[in-house]
Amino acid sequence: MRRPYALLAGALLVAACAAPATAAGGDDGFTIRDPRITESSGLAASRLHPGVYWTHNDSDDGPYLYAVDGRTGRTVATVTLTGVGTPRDVEAVSIGPGGQIYVGDIGDNFGGRWPHVWIYRLPEPKQLRDQTVRATQYVVKYADGPRDAESLAVHPKTGRVYIVDKKEDGGHLYQGPARLSASGTNVFEPVAAVDLWATDAAFSPDGRQFAVRGYFGGIAYAWNGGHLEREGRLNVPLQGQGESVTYSADGRKLLFGSEGAGSPVQAQDAPGAGGGSKTPSAGGGTTPGGSGAGLSGGTKTGVVVVVAVAALFGLRRLLRRR
Repeated sequence: MRRPYALLAGALLVAACAAPATAAGGDDGFTIRDPRITESSGLAASRLHPGVYWTHNDSDDGPYLYAVDGRTGRTVATVTLTGVGTPRDVEAVSIGPGGQIYVGDIGDNFGGRWPHVWIYRLPEPKQLRDQTVRATQYVVKYADGPRDAESLAVHPKTGRVYIVDKKEDGGHLYQGPARLSASGTNVFEPVAAVDLWATDAAFSPDGRQFAVRGYFGGIAYAWNGGHLEREGRLNVPLQGQGESVTYSADGRKLLFGSEGAGSPVQAQDAPGAGGGSKTPSAGGGTTPGGSGAGLSGGTKTGVVVVVAVAALFGLRRLLRRR
């Protein structure tokens, strides 16, 4: 979403970090080439089309989903949703059982202005072409009142929908009903604390792992039937405005996306994956703002940029409190 300080931070980071190379298989990172996609806020690996990732803009765009080929970074299909109202602040996308795509229109820049938010569900298209698809719209409220959120994840086995709210001092994991109702209000209940200023979350394809990311860091959890067990920190790469995360379809990679024109999607080995993948860092806790995450590359330039970005966010907090 548009925040003056976040955008300035993004400019600093983009200047300091090189874009990743285009991946041969689509799961090793890419750059989004579509000039229409300037605020990519959600990311989900396709279950039907290997190497393809679904994304969407944050706001001021419309009811659109874009299928991006991870091999080239180019959009191979644009899906227009019907059967829903005008999207307000779309922040997340996730794929559940049965090839169903869930879109989270759950953002609230005002931290509790909207009495309800929405989730949209539609079948993942079998053919990658521009098309219109009818979606089901669900009304969502929180048991403890309205709040801002940017993280939505659907459990790949049970189909249950989860949301992590966004708070600088740490938020909570909210659990939706066992089955969403299109005719009534779906109340989401807080079930676990999440010690992060969260901007997105994702389940591993087997449903055993749960990854949550923020602007500067992330946390790897064992799902444990919904009783989160923290396993360590995620090695989140430096990005302009880190907004999204998804597992690759085979679960071996975590891909991290960012807002901005020509934004990079960067891949890291998923915690616990085979083939020599790295495990989460167990030492040292991640702060709610996520500043404890490891830095890709560990370069001096990256450190300087992190300090600059942290200063900008700190200044924003001071100005807000006046």
